Amino acid sequence: MSHRDDYTEKMKQELDTMRANLDVLEARAHEYKEDARHLYQENAEKLRHEFTLASTKFEELKAAGVETWDTMVAEMDRLRDVFGNSYRYFKSQAKWSDPAKK
Repeated sequence: MSHRDDYTEKMKQELDTMRANLDVLEARAHEYKEDARHLYQENAEKLRHEFTLASTKFEELKAAGVETWDTMVAEMDRLRDVFGNSYRYFKSQAKWSDPAKK
């Protein structure tokens, strides 16, 4: 496999993980009382938007030519990191850790 193929496969796996994590967060929204549920869903929508941006960039990356590959990789890495940071922050919030407390 080429470096490009390796990177593309790795990024596909990371996007699959991101999608699965987001699906779990969205599924948990019903566990919260209405006020907390609204805030939870709002944050999940922001994460969904970041995921959509990363997915779109991934499709562009797969079609990128040699001359734009490095730039596309840097953009893809940045979008992945933005999603990852937002996801970790969202998960770290104590109010989301136990829906029974809300």
